Amino acid sequence: MDERGSVKTCMSDNDRVLVDTNILVYAYDRSEPEKQRKASRILDRLALAGIGVIDTQIMAEFFVAITRKIAVPLSIDEAYERIQNYARSWPVLRISEMVVLEAVRGVRDYQFSFWDAQVWAAARLNQIPVVLSEDFNVGSQLEGITFVNPFSAEFRFEEWISHG
Repeated sequence: MDERGSVKTCMSDNDRVLVDTNILVYAYDRSEPEKQRKASRILDRLALAGIGVIDTQIMAEFFVAITRKIAVPLSIDEAYERIQNYARSWPVLRISEMVVLEAVRGVRDYQFSFWDAQVWAAARLNQIPVVLSEDFNVGSQLEGITFVNPFSAEFRFEEWISHG
């Protein structure tokens, strides 16, 4: 981390990044054009580098958000197609009973909301060192997981990751 608390690291080819629901949703939210542009670019770069990961909880939350919560919601058929594309092209982690138990520990020990705790738990138990999300404190670290807000003013994708 630098003095502003932003993560500046070069990821190796073995590192993976768990992408939280809000990043996926912004790629389709026309009411937030700057975040939409940034989210789309980040998702494209993560896919190209082959390091982006999602989980089944994130896929479910994504469906609800893009069909009900954004200004111009997608139809169920459009949402189905987007989710199918992610399922085919991104590694998808399954939420197991161990992830749920670890999430409960995150709620108990760190006062996360359950859903945020489950994102943290999925990353931790699958040894994914970085969670991209705007829902956590910028640059915070917890038990080996670093939370990065790609919408923060300090975030520069090119400085953060380098892949050919």
